Amino acid sequence: MKHLVSSLALPLLGLVALGTTACGKAASPSYHSEAPVSAARPGGALAEGSSLSARQSGALPAAPAARSEGASADGAFEPSPAPKDDRPGLGTEWGETRQSRVSSAPFERADGDHPVSATSFAYNDESGVRAALGSRYWDRRTDGVSAARGAITVRVVDEGGSPLPTFSAGGRSYVMGNDGQRYSIRIENQTGARFEAVATVDGLDVIDGQPGSFEKRGYLVQPWSTVEIDGFRRTEEEVAAFRFGRVRDSYAAKRGSDRNVGVIGVAVFQERGSSYPWTDRELRRRDSADAFPGRFAPAP
Repeated sequence: MKHLVSSLALPLLGLVALGTTACGKAASPSYHSEAPVSAARPGGALAEGSSLSARQSGALPAAPAARSEGASADGAFEPSPAPKDDRPGLGTEWGETRQSRVSSAPFERADGDHPVSATSFAYNDESGVRAALGSRYWDRRTDGVSAARGAITVRVVDEGGSPLPTFSAGGRSYVMGNDGQRYSIRIENQTGARFEAVATVDGLDVIDGQPGSFEKRGYLVQPWSTVEIDGFRRTEEEVAAFRFGRVRDSYAAKRGSDRNVGVIGVAVFQERGSSYPWTDRELRRRDSADAFPGRFAPAP
């Protein structure tokens, strides 16, 4: 399969990896002549840095007669409907259009169904993070999340490229943002191997806007490089920026469900034939190594 490559300041993606080209501090994805990200399992990934009525004439129906607020058709009092509850905290909106070119690149996963690592961030405003972690949340500050056995570091950064405040507790990571703030997902590869990264925001795949799945194609992360995903992909040339906002204004809510609002996910896939990071087989051999294998004298 092919992978999409974005042309943001940093490279990323996998199977069918996407590639983006750099645009200021944000990476802009760009496509080759091949098809964009495909939901099919085999293929490639997106790669960064490689260059989506008026009525006919006639009488309009008469407008309904005006009715005073709080009154029914027969004049009896009618209470106004209660306003729909608005969930507290942050969601991610379909933001402004940003240039982000991608191209397709070949990438074959070592295991198409199982990523070598899957990590996630819960995000919210300060009051939400404080409610989740308690008053001493600041003592739990971390520097992003390590994935793929230390080969990959994932951070959520602001539009200036600085990591947003991130905290860890109970095996989960929390990112603190502000209403109206734009952000990107930064994926850094600290090895000489290639990886494919499949990312979701609020449970939606960042490439096709559908429910996230390990079967989706992702962004190609080249050796010793960084990729920044800064929006939901609109076309091969553009994304809709990730921007924090109210839950009811989030892209997920407008797509029909806010059930998974408040979480960012990244699944990392190893390339077939790659020796890094450590394979499970080699790790088991290391764990079972014996420092004193010859405890007793052998028989003659």
